[in-house]
Amino acid sequence: MVTHYQRLLDEIRPSHVHLLIDGRIVESGGMELVARLEAEGYESWRTPVAP
Repeated sequence: MVTHYQRLLDEIRPSHVHLLIDGRIVESGGMELVARLEAEGYESWRTPVAP
């Protein structure tokens, strides 16, 4: 399942979560990853693009 909704993840409680950015898995974990994403946003995982 793919979702952007915290409420849905709270109901489903998945055992594994994969964070995708630009079609790539950049990190995997559990619900702690969801909590970190909610607190920090996606910018923590984005890498600056070289000029």
